[in-house]
Amino acid sequence: MMQSVFIVDPARCIGCQACVQACGECGTHRGVSMIHLEYLQREETVQTTPQVCMHCEEPTCARVCPADAIKQTPDGVVQTSLKPRCVGCSNCVLACPFGVPKYDAPVDQMMKCDMCYDRTSVGKKPMCATVCPSEALYFGPIDTWQKRRRGRAINEFRFGKQVVKTQVYLVLPDDKPERLEVGLVPLQNWIKKDKDNPR
Repeated sequence: MMQSVFIVDPARCIGCQACVQACGECGTHRGVSMIHLEYLQREETVQTTPQVCMHCEEPTCARVCPADAIKQTPDGVVQTSLKPRCVGCSNCVLACPFGVPKYDAPVDQMMKCDMCYDRTSVGKKPMCATVCPSEALYFGPIDTWQKRRRGRAINEFRFGKQVVKTQVYLVLPDDKPERLEVGLVPLQNWIKKDKDNPR
């Protein structure tokens, strides 16, 4: 059986919010959505992109947690904080290079996407990828995705001198480098250019 990967293609997002609704309905999320939509260049476009945890191979959020509340499964999925351990300090919120974890004040806990581990660990798709009508969120064999889509799925990002490798892939146009240098290259411009030349 081929291994499934999680791929986010921002250019295919239509802003329908089906992913947000489905995430909140997941049995382990207690009605709270762990995915959110980001609006890109709001003054110029209504383009959105889904934001999920990128599941870094060496998660900074877990490194900065003083209570050791953020764990990583043996297969690399970074879990939301453990409620009994989380002290609500928000170190993880500030440290994440992708801006994913959110502090939920009513429950005093950091919450984030755990890739629907209760589903993906048994071979099912995450809730968000199950309902996404445009396949902006894809979960399955990477070979299947490559046969049907244009663009390059990357999972290596550079933040200054730090290189971050992730479990989740991000799609960029074919003519872009294999590693995205975040902060040096305006990602929104690539996404907008890609929207002008749909796959």
